[in-house]
Amino acid sequence: MLRLIYGLLFILFFPFITTSQKKAEKQENLPRPKLVIGIVVDQMRWDFLYRYYDRYSKGGFKRLLNEGFNAEQTYIPYAPTVTAAGHTCVYTGSVPAIHGVAGNNWYNLKDRRVVYCSEDTLVKPLGTDHKSNGNMSPSNMKVTSICDELKLATNFRSKVVGVCIKDRGAIFPAGHTADAAFWFDSSTGRWISSTHYMETLPGWLVKYNDDKPVERLFQQNWTTLYPKETYTQSTSDEKIYEGKYKGYYSTSLPYILDTLGKKGNSLMAATPWGNTMTAEVAKLALENYAMGKDEVTDFLALSFSSPDYVGHQFGPNSIEAEDTYLRLDKELESLLLYADKTVGAGNYTVFLTADHGVAHVPGFLIENQIPSGQWNSTRAVIDLNEKILTQFGIKDAILSEQNYQLYLDTDAITEAGFDQSTIEKFIIHELNDADGIHTSFSLKDLGIVALPAHVKEMLVNGYNPTLSGHIQVILESAWIDGWLTGTTHGMWYNYDSHIPMVWYGWGIKQGTGYKKRSMADFAPTLAALLKIQVPSGSIGQVVEEALK
Repeated sequence: MLRLIYGLLFILFFPFITTSQKKAEKQENLPRPKLVIGIVVDQMRWDFLYRYYDRYSKGGFKRLLNEGFNAEQTYIPYAPTVTAAGHTCVYTGSVPAIHGVAGNNWYNLKDRRVVYCSEDTLVKPLGTDHKSNGNMSPSNMKVTSICDELKLATNFRSKVVGVCIKDRGAIFPAGHTADAAFWFDSSTGRWISSTHYMETLPGWLVKYNDDKPVERLFQQNWTTLYPKETYTQSTSDEKIYEGKYKGYYSTSLPYILDTLGKKGNSLMAATPWGNTMTAEVAKLALENYAMGKDEVTDFLALSFSSPDYVGHQFGPNSIEAEDTYLRLDKELESLLLYADKTVGAGNYTVFLTADHGVAHVPGFLIENQIPSGQWNSTRAVIDLNEKILTQFGIKDAILSEQNYQLYLDTDAITEAGFDQSTIEKFIIHELNDADGIHTSFSLKDLGIVALPAHVKEMLVNGYNPTLSGHIQVILESAWIDGWLTGTTHGMWYNYDSHIPMVWYGWGIKQGTGYKKRSMADFAPTLAALLKIQVPSGSIGQVVEEALK
């Protein structure tokens, strides 16, 4: 009788026991977001978060700022402040001295040639016959990225994809072990990859390319999103210090693009439609890789390059720059809504930052009575080599200038019977006597040079013994290495090094922080959020105030 009673009780309560066990098992799973979306806006100086704030929609930049966590005082910890080094630092938590990406380019003294940061002759291009655009991989990055660590932590079950118009903006963030990295080939107007990631380009991307996205988007031309007279945060539209598009005779909107055909491929990146195209490819990647669809965290490393191209050409005070950011705000709103729909609001984490800032156009500053100017490195090297030839009889003693550093032909100097220090002193004396040069010095003296500790630390972090040059040049504030139009970046000054750090979504507190933070803090913070190992070369700290 007792057996019968126990049997009935077991039958009655077994479903509840099983359900409780399942709930307990489910609760024991390590909580993580389904998806991380990393957003790097190329050349987005920190103040662009607020310069156009009143004109942003509620669902783009404002959604991230008002519902997420904003670390207001975030700076790049090294110089030179350029694209490849910036993307690499964000995702590795490391600096050029360690991670090996010393710039977009550097000079190889052994091979006597300029090296491009992501070049790799051991891989083949996919989607293009242009090897110079497709022979790319992260092989020059000597450490792991946070995406690599996510792959390792999940036994390679996580899906990782990098998307950017620039190859270096997709490749270094996605890391060595990514499922894919896709970038834009301006020679063909197609999105491509390399055999580092896969054997053939995915069918969905081939279809997207076949639909000719450049021609489709350029049918809309480029007119201002709002009436031009409302762009009160910008200068007047026609300025002599703004750069012109090839074949155009003015720098005024609107720009007629629908008649360009294949000629538009090379122009695409320098228009807001480059951001639109990037967002389209990102959404297709999320869909076709089924990212955020299971309990294993996936990672989309997304970078918008068009603000950099537009900024270089027209400057940060142009109507073109303002319109680009207002349109990018719409793209961010659309992307977040897409993630809400496909992954679920609250199930994903986003961070937004920049790879570097940007200087004002010197012509704009001079127009407004602020000291500024241009120093042209190409002209300077030619002049210095002529003087060295006359004084010492050494031809082409300076082999190259990269990243505000001069590379010397030490063999030629030795063969001519001179010490390297003698030639360096001569060059430094000539440089320091030139307009626009704050100081120059031998990099072997970096440890003792008379500079503020903060500036010296940035230069030390940017110095890689096997990749960097012999002489460092530091320009005066607001001076750039360039020509009479447009602007650039690369120095230690705040306009180049103060960047956004915005966190949003799963695991993120709402609020604002004013503690000084570093670009290198992104990777260790993500590692803490995801409960995975910090990238191998990381020197950053966890932004603990941003985490729940």
